[in-house]
Amino acid sequence: MGASPGSCNELGWLDHCSATTDGSQVDVGAGTTTPGGSGSSNGSGGQSGGGTKGGGGSSTAPPAPEEECETSLCRPLYSVVTLPDVTAEDLRSFVPAVPTVTGEPLGLGVVGMPTNLVAAASVQLLSGPLLGYDVTVRFTPTGYRFDHGDGTSRTAATGGATWARLGVPDYTATPTSHVYGAPGSYRAGVRVVYSAAVNFGTGSWRPVTGSVTSATSFYDVRVVEVRTGLVQRTCAEQPSGPGC
Repeated sequence: MGASPGSCNELGWLDHCSATTDGSQVDVGAGTTTPGGSGSSNGSGGQSGGGTKGGGGSSTAPPAPEEECETSLCRPLYSVVTLPDVTAEDLRSFVPAVPTVTGEPLGLGVVGMPTNLVAAASVQLLSGPLLGYDVTVRFTPTGYRFDHGDGTSRTAATGGATWARLGVPDYTATPTSHVYGAPGSYRAGVRVVYSAAVNFGTGSWRPVTGSVTSATSFYDVRVVEVRTGLVQRTCAEQPSGPGC
């Protein structure tokens, strides 16, 4: 049979091609493969992977092996840690200092007249373990609770100040003073209410839910009655005079 354009003979492949026929079809085989083809050297397949029936099916290249991920997009280089929320109940091992407390007149009070109580506290930083972390807790005074020892109490925003510091006369009523109604000895007490915040070492402060109250600091007051009378001379002038 004559060679058709593009046949083995025309392209100079005659020595490497074979052809057979059974009268109804022609099978063409080749002993070599073309560049990029996948033909068999035993003549059983056609050019470019053709089958024994002259089919032209193309070969499928094997998938390329997956490359190991080296970027932060598919291999995270960090993990996210969620810090716990802290409540006042969690701070039981962190104990703020008790306030200092005094009064005026020092250790004394007069029935029916203001006795000035003065307490003081400051911001405190305490460090230690908390919920598995090494933390620093900051306590900030936000209120003062005065127990007068006679069954009454008062809450104030500050610890108060002396009459001299306030620039007022002695026995002037102040936000932290108290008037006792009967003579006697009383044990006044002061507690400080603190707000708290926690630093987990990140440089930022996380607020604590709730408040923390300090232990009580005590101050003893002896309350006396004072009677006045009109006298002719002072006690310095007449030491034996009434009330001297």
